[in-house]
Amino acid sequence: MNAPGVRPGLLLAALVVLGCGCAARAPETPPLVELPETFSTVGDGQLADQWWTVFADPDLSALIEQGLGANFDLRSAWDRLAQAEAIARRETAPLFPSLDLQASTTRTELTQTAAQGSGAGGRNDVRLGIATSYEIDLWGRVRALRSAARRDVDARVADVDIAAITLSAEIAATWFELVEQRRQVDVLDAQIGTNERVLELIGLRYQRGRVAAADVLRQRQLLESTRGERPLLEARAGVLEHLLATLIGVAPGTADLPAARALPELPELPAAGLPADVIARRPDVHSAYLAILAEDRRLAAARADRYPRLSLTGNASFAARDLRDLFDNWLATLTANLVAPLLDGGSRAAEVDRVRAVVSERVHDYGQTVLIALREVEDALTRERAQREYLASLVAQLETSRVVVERIGEQYLFGATDYLEVLTALATNQNLQRRRETAVRELLGFRVELHRAIAGRFGVTRPELAGADALAAGADQ
Repeated sequence: MNAPGVRPGLLLAALVVLGCGCAARAPETPPLVELPETFSTVGDGQLADQWWTVFADPDLSALIEQGLGANFDLRSAWDRLAQAEAIARRETAPLFPSLDLQASTTRTELTQTAAQGSGAGGRNDVRLGIATSYEIDLWGRVRALRSAARRDVDARVADVDIAAITLSAEIAATWFELVEQRRQVDVLDAQIGTNERVLELIGLRYQRGRVAAADVLRQRQLLESTRGERPLLEARAGVLEHLLATLIGVAPGTADLPAARALPELPELPAAGLPADVIARRPDVHSAYLAILAEDRRLAAARADRYPRLSLTGNASFAARDLRDLFDNWLATLTANLVAPLLDGGSRAAEVDRVRAVVSERVHDYGQTVLIALREVEDALTRERAQREYLASLVAQLETSRVVVERIGEQYLFGATDYLEVLTALATNQNLQRRRETAVRELLGFRVELHRAIAGRFGVTRPELAGADALAAGADQ
């Protein structure tokens, strides 16, 4: 037997009357930050996608490649992308009808009365059916939510790029600092050797009665002071090795790190392009803009949620007392359901206002992200210019200091000056040597910051999702 038919045409006409003039408005274009025409400094060097290759340091390249494949923070960014993709698929599902299979069987026991005769009996009721439901997306609410979820996916892709750029820059900065600490140890060892030789020379002169005991004590104090710095440098290098191991996904103390003790030459200043090019290239700016688009679509969904919803539900079922007769009797129904909000205490309107404020927040976040991007580029350029001048001054001071040490040493040997001036000149020269090593590394660090500020996306292999079995396998080891 068939269910009586419905007249959806009348229902749709009523919906058109109710919803007249209530369609969600088109999104407004977010305001853009006014960009400068150019940066304060323009370079002509190579701008590679894998920016670290311009340093021509194979050890650095190997470390970054290992980190991009094993760093847990980066893997977590990939996991967040997978979550967003699953949500996007879930938000797409309501655009298609749902279909459910329903089956049941019931046993009913019947007891006859005495008037009808003694005895008892029973019957079986078997039912098999299919249920379907579908919401007609009259106002675009479901499509808006799907669009927002897709924008979220694109934003998580950009977030993976952000994590990869950040990781590569952290590895490079840590590696350069580690190499610098190793060089500092080498410089310190050379200075210890120099101070030991000077102490031996002064000791001989003291034995001959040509210098006072105070000169020997001062040189001995300088020697012990220099020796005392070595454990601190070694400890700092050890801490940097631990940090670098963590960045590349290896337990501290177990990483087989390169033994390089020389920093690379500073490459030519890269051609960053115009500010608009940098803004278009940076994934964090792209992610911030996608966040605007996603919330704008959620705003459209919140507005559409205030209007009536039309959904269709259908059922087709077969019922019988015996499986052999199951398909002889069937029942089919198709129902159109209209739900129109009348009174909700202002809940839906408040939700619209909330999401509108979220859109405004995302617009302001986008503008701030653009400004920060421009500031980071200019900061790196400014620091590099100043560091170049500072390093040139240190080199000049170091050369002058070397001459001063030689001249004052000669004067001391002939008794024309006291040892305090020799000690001061020697300590100044050794301090300048260590400061130069730090200045060279800092200059490379500022270049790393510049590449981090202008870098775009580069290819990163997507890892497999981890499961609880991975943790269990680790616990069994």
